[in-house]
Amino acid sequence: MADRLRVGIVGSGRIGAVHARTLAYRVPEAEVVAIADPNQEAARRLAGELGVRRTSADYREITADSHVEAVLVCSSTDTHASVVTEAAKAGKHVFCEKPLDLDLARVDAVLAATERARVKLQVGFNRRFDPDFASIRRRIAGGEIGAPELLRITSRDPRPPPVEYVRVSGGMFLDMTIHDFDMARFLLGEVEEVYVSAANRVDPRIGAAGDVDTAVVVLRFASGALGTIDNSRRAVYGYDQRVEVFGSKGVLFNANRTPDTVVAADSTGVRGPLPLDFFMQRYADAYEAEIRAFVRCVRGDETPPATGADGRRALVLACAAKKSLAEHRPVEVSEIG
Repeated sequence: MADRLRVGIVGSGRIGAVHARTLAYRVPEAEVVAIADPNQEAARRLAGELGVRRTSADYREITADSHVEAVLVCSSTDTHASVVTEAAKAGKHVFCEKPLDLDLARVDAVLAATERARVKLQVGFNRRFDPDFASIRRRIAGGEIGAPELLRITSRDPRPPPVEYVRVSGGMFLDMTIHDFDMARFLLGEVEEVYVSAANRVDPRIGAAGDVDTAVVVLRFASGALGTIDNSRRAVYGYDQRVEVFGSKGVLFNANRTPDTVVAADSTGVRGPLPLDFFMQRYADAYEAEIRAFVRCVRGDETPPATGADGRRALVLACAAKKSLAEHRPVEVSEIG
């Protein structure tokens, strides 16, 4: 391996640009050597900013390039399985944004391809790298609150996505809640049962597109602990991301991130800042940390902290949630896949 890991980026949109800038400006152990995107204007603009000399409209030119050692898959979800498979066949290590695919059979094929090629595969569950959530996990493992008994995850977006996006996203559970399913496993281990109650309370166009925008998910863990996830596509006060874990000896929880921590108090009341309004701001540290971890795992031949198997298990929980909503009953995870 060269002194610096040579990385190709597939997809120069919002998240692709974030990861490319992280590699270029904050990870000296790696360099971006190529960017692929059918939108060549966007690819060339990003490449020009970062001093990357090569762009392509076809990701296959990146995956086939012997100079590229690792590929970051930041393209649309419907392309993930194909790009990861091609990259693995070419012997490239892969970081892929979630989900690997919306279909479990295709995910299994992707995992089989990466296993055969013996390449690293890390899935973009960035919240695992958030300092707050990582601290909660360490402190649970350290026994600070005894045996975990209850988990509560609150995850609410500041505003709903465009309906055009909803139609191709796989739905709320596969697009949004999948992060929370991964966080539930990250903190408390495997889930055995999923039960969902959901509705359309935000945007009737989301309902017309066949999806929900408001949900409560009840989880039963293999340990016997219980959990809830509450989701909404609209929180008028900002991006609401909180976790609470209650145990036999105490409780751990985090507050929302705000632009500052200054509180004003006078005769009319006590006022503080609203939470950050966008996931790119809220998880800026986490996005950087997950890319650093990927580079470290490839260079040090370590197991990624969010594996392809983790991506599959979160997708299984999302599929169980969809089945629960459709059939109005608790669903055993063993029923799926």
